[in-house]
Formats: sequence, C-alpha cells, structure tokens
Amino acid sequence: MTALTDRDRTDDRWDDGFIARSRHRVSRKAARASGAASASATGTGTGTGVGDGRDASGAAGTGAGLDAGLAAHLGLDLDQDLDRELDEELDEERRAGDEALVRAVSGAGSDGGKVPAPPLSPEARALRMRLDALRQLVGLSRTRLDGKTLAEAGRVLDEAAARRGLSTQHTVVAIAGATGSGKSTLFNSLAGVQISETGLRRPTTAAPIACSWSDGAAGLLDRLEIPGRLRRRPRESSEAEALRGMVLVDLPDLDSALGVHRDHVDRVLALVDAVVWVVDPEKYADAVLHERYLRPLAGHAEVTFVVLNQVDRLPGEAADLVLDDLRRLLDDDGIALGEHGEPGATVLGLSALTGEGVGELRELLGQFTQEKGAATRRISADVDRAAGRLRHLYVADGHAGPEIGEAARAEFEDRLAEAVGAYAAGLAAERAWRRNAGRACGTPWLRLWRWYENRRAPRTLAGLAALAAIGRTPASSPAAPVEEEVTARQRVEQAVRTVADEAVIGLPDPWAQAVRETAVRGAERLPEALDELAVTLGAAVAVPTAKPPRPTWWPAAVLAQAAMTLVQIFGGLWLVGQIVGVLEPKLMPPVLFMVAGIIGGPLVEWACSIAARGPARRYGQDAERKLRQAAAGCGRARVLEPVAAELLRYREVREQYAAVAAGGTKLSTTRQ
Repeated sequence: MTALTDRDRTDDRWDDGFIARSRHRVSRKAARASGAASASATGTGTGTGVGDGRDASGAAGTGAGLDAGLAAHLGLDLDQDLDRELDEELDEERRAGDEALVRAVSGAGSDGGKVPAPPLSPEARALRMRLDALRQLVGLSRTRLDGKTLAEAGRVLDEAAARRGLSTQHTVVAIAGATGSGKSTLFNSLAGVQISETGLRRPTTAAPIACSWSDGAAGLLDRLEIPGRLRRRPRESSEAEALRGMVLVDLPDLDSALGVHRDHVDRVLALVDAVVWVVDPEKYADAVLHERYLRPLAGHAEVTFVVLNQVDRLPGEAADLVLDDLRRLLDDDGIALGEHGEPGATVLGLSALTGEGVGELRELLGQFTQEKGAATRRISADVDRAAGRLRHLYVADGHAGPEIGEAARAEFEDRLAEAVGAYAAGLAAERAWRRNAGRACGTPWLRLWRWYENRRAPRTLAGLAALAAIGRTPASSPAAPVEEEVTARQRVEQAVRTVADEAVIGLPDPWAQAVRETAVRGAERLPEALDELAVTLGAAVAVPTAKPPRPTWWPAAVLAQAAMTLVQIFGGLWLVGQIVGVLEPKLMPPVLFMVAGIIGGPLVEWACSIAARGPARRYGQDAERKLRQAAAGCGRARVLEPVAAELLRYREVREQYAAVAAGGTKLSTTRQ
C-alpha cells in the first residue's frame, strides 16, 4: 500500500472536499450530545484531516466529547451514534453535490426548470458522430466477426459512455513514470503539499493516489477505483486556483517488479483523460517505457505531456541536448510533437526538487484543464486506435464498391442455362415445330407411310430390348443418365464458384468468407430446383415430342395438298377410263393431271418447310429463352440475391467504418 503520513492514517472518511464541513459537524454533534446529557466536558477538538494534506489545527472546536463514566451511566454509545449521524450527513452532502452536478451537466436550473444546454463544440459533435458510427459498425459486424476481434471497439464504446456520463468540468491527469524518475516529487510539488511519500525505498508508490482541485470528482475517482483514504486536496493558494477542475493521479512505477503495481498503471492509464510521463536523464530511453507505453499510445499525442525531470543534475547545455534526443525518440515512436502551434505532445524539462520549470508545467496544465476538451480528445484518440486495428477487416486492396458485375451475372446465367439444357431444349422445340409442320403439310401418301412406321415402331423397340437382354444386341449404358446428372451438378457448382470468386475480389478475408458461404448455402439445392423447374415448364419446353401450336396458314397448306392429291386421283381415273375404253383416248390430259398432282404435292410440302423455318426458329428461341429465364430466376433467388445482400451489408459497414476512421465525416468508399 502507499506509504502515508501519520496524520493521513487517522482519517478514513475523506470524500472530495467535505473535510472542513466534517470537522465542523463533529464538533457540533459533540456539543449537542453533551447538552443532551446535561454534563458537558470542554476539550480541544482533535479532528484531523488530510483533505488538504495539513493539520486541521484551525478547525479545533470545544465540547469534543462526554465523560466516559457519564456516558456509561446514561447508556450512550457516543462513538457509534456520532459516527452514524456524521455518515448520514456526509451522505446527504454527497447526494446534494451529485444532484447539483447532474443539474449542471443536464442544464437544469436551480428553480427546477430547464435551461438550454450549451452547444457542443465541433470536436465533440464529430466525436459523437464517430461513436454512433462505431456502435452501428459493431452491431452490423457481430454476425460476421468474432467477439475477440470487436472486443476493443466494444471497450472503447463502454468507456466513452462511462466517461461522458460523468463530470465534464473535470480533467483527470495521471502522472506516470519509471522507478526513481521523481514523479511523486512532482506530484507533491504541483499539489503544494506532501501527499505522496517519496524516498529511496523502491517502490515508494504502491497504489494510485488522487488529488482533486475542486469538488464533484467522486464519480471519476470511483471509476478509477481509488478509495476515499487515498483521495487528497491541494494546498489552498492562488496557484491552486489555476488548476481548478483538475484531478491529478500519482501512479505506481510502470517498471515495478510487482505485477499488481503494473496492473494499477495499465488500468488507470486506460481511463484517464491525459498523461504526464516523467522521465529522468538516465532512463529517458528505457525500452519498457517506449515499446510498451509511448509507442502504442502514439495517437494520443494531444493528451500527452512528456517531462524530463531532474534537469538540475545536468550541467551546462546538457539538458537541451537530452531534450533534443528525447524529442527524437518520441518522433521515432510516432508521437507528434506540439511545436510551432501544431497539436501534439508537450515536451519540457524541469526539476521537481528545486522547482525549476514546475511553474511552467502548472501553467500548461491549467490551460489544458480550462479548455475542458481533454476527455473528448482522449476518447477520439481511442476511437482512432480502434479504427486502425479494425482497418484490415473492412478495407482491402482499395476495392471501390463490391458488387456482381454484369459480365459475371451473364456468365452465371449462361452456365445455369447450359446445366439445365436450355439450348438443347430450344433445338428440340424447333425440330418438333418443323416435324409437326411436315406432318401437317406432307402428301397423304407420305402421312400414310409415317402412320404405318409409327404403328410398327413399338414392336421393333420391344424386339431390340429383348435382344439386348440376351446379349445379342448391345444396349446403352445405364450409367449415362447418372453421368449426365453429375455433369449438370458440376456445371452448377462451377457457376456458383465463379460468381462467388468474382464477387469477393478486393473484399477483406472475413467478408469474402461470408460471401462464399452464402453462395455455397444457396447452391446446395440448386440442381434439384433446376430439374423441377424444367419439368414444371411444360412439355413444350422440356419434351421434344410435344406438339407446338400451328400457324394460321397451315389449313391453306393442308387444303392445297388435298387438292394436289385430288388432281392425281382425277388424272389417274381419267387415264384408267381411257385404258378400259370408257373414255375417248386422249393420253396427254390425264398424264398432265397426274404429273401436276405428283409434282404439286412435294412442291407444296417443300414450300411449307421453307415457310416453317422462321416460325420454327422463333418457337425454339422462345422455348430456350423461357427456360433460360426460369433458370436465371432460380439462380438469382438462391445465389445472386443472397450474395448481393451480403455485399450490401459490407458496403454499409464500410461506410460506417469510413465515418469512424474519417473523424465523423462520411467518405465515399473510393477514398480508402
């Protein structure tokens, strides 16, 4: 534990500025108790306090207690009663102070009415926008990224909410340093009183000690887990007024051999608004300081003070040389230096022992505290660091806007159409249309022959099957349908992989993996869905033997073919009549009639086949287009739309990340 003075050990009830009032109430309660007992005993009040780090001799009062015998006679337990009443009044004071702080922060007037809250600074408005964007970013990413990856961003949001809910009128500054750097001496020098014990024994400071220059910082110190017995007040002076609103915390040695001391340092450094790093001429280049603390906190330069202590030990211009080398090391750590009016870390030399340069530091801290922007800058720097560590999860290869291009969509639809056999179905439909036209427009003799062939075909096929069964005629391999199905499935899988690979170009690994998983899930039942789709489209598309609709000119063609047949029959009968002697022999007319009928029938059929090419082609193309569109629609519903939704989600988180990384100003995705 921290080594305290004897006076410090006598009081465990200190709480942020209530010491003077507590002493007064102790004396008053003692007098009231003695009056109630009708036997006063005058004595000097020995109430001591450590609120200001000095003896409270000026607060001595009379009637500090009752005679022990009289108290026993009256049956009074004065110590417990007075302690309980004192605690109750202190609690009332604390609640009143907290309520006043809440009213001050929320803008409530003393009359209970609301007064307009002061407008936020541009820096605070930008931070609010960034925190809102970070909150949405974490929410949108929870299902895509693991909890450990988002842990730091969640911690930043939690700590920002906790800090913004506490007093904005106070600035919490920690003094950190290595063993023997003199940070406790500097702490006491700023407070103007011996608060943190100094000496040659190491480590001297074992737990954080706080000194508050104004009331109302209890919530901030509770957040730092600093107990009331380690909370102090500075010496009241004109110099102390310049630091009103500051809460100074003296930390244990950051290079202490005890792990609990380093834990205190790490915990408090993550919560304070600013840090004063105290280094000495011997260990200002210590690797632990630079590699573990300064370098990781390089983005917090605006809330960083680096103090070279013990400059009184350096002769001549050695102090300037060491300061220059310290600035060089800080620059190597990536810490911007606040020189020439630019924002950055403040570097100066001083001697806490002799007081050289302490006044300058006090003035700088006073100005820093009065600006009341340290908490905003600290949280903003935390957001910057979280955004930098998340960058590889949201930005990769400078990809402008992930989406499925038209070429990739067209290729995907072509592969699905190929897998479902859209082109073959179109050809089959065209052939069916032309075959149906040939049947309708062919000569009666040809149609009669086709009818006979159709009647004979089932018996022929049955015979061939029987021969194949006994091994005399080779049969087609039964594995052919299976191979065709496997080929169709492979085509579908290849189409899905191709479109997924196109979609994830330039995406960070987690989102690329999410897109691929979405595409694979959508493709699990896609081949079966395409098969069902081909069946439900109807025989006109999937069954080549289906009868397509007839055009309007087909009846005229059939009538012309019938006329040609009648001409043949008429010429033949006329010729037979001449042969048997029934009619006058004139060979030429019946022969011409028969030749006209014989030639006219095939001519009509040929003309009909020529005329049927265009409609048959259009019918086949229409059938192919319907099947292609149906397959493409199935692919869009199962693969493309889920992938597009995943890409849209990524664009949303990318925009939110741009808002987080750009200081509250949304950028287009092409800027990163």
